[in-house]
Amino acid sequence: VQLQASGGGLVQAGGSLRLSCAASGRTFISSYDMGWFRQAPGKEREFVAAIRGRGGSTYYADSVKGRFTISRDNAKKTVYLQMNSLKPEDTAVYYCAGTLGIILSTVRSQMAYDYWGQGTQVTVSS
Repeated sequence: VQLQASGGGLVQAGGSLRLSCAASGRTFISSYDMGWFRQAPGKEREFVAAIRGRGGSTYYADSVKGRFTISRDNAKKTVYLQMNSLKPEDTAVYYCAGTLGIILSTVRSQMAYDYWGQGTQVTVSS
């Protein structure tokens, strides 16, 4: 599975962006558990959001809950991260990740994901 993240850019505080993560290959993306992580300069990579392959349950970091929405379009093999009400502290490189059969207790752990996209830069100006 190859993942390609896109959609990053420069936006003012309060603005919106939608990130996309496209999967390539002969992949039934609908079976995959997908996540978004981010890494700000000088900080460790952190969990942002995840969506289960089975059932489509979603999970969010407290810092983005109510502002970000993760979704998927299985026909397009694409997972999205809609980011609204962006804040300067959301500035980071955003990575998408995927795996099969994730253990629910590990959905927020980057160690649980086997496949990673290359990252897309999101910069929020104040």
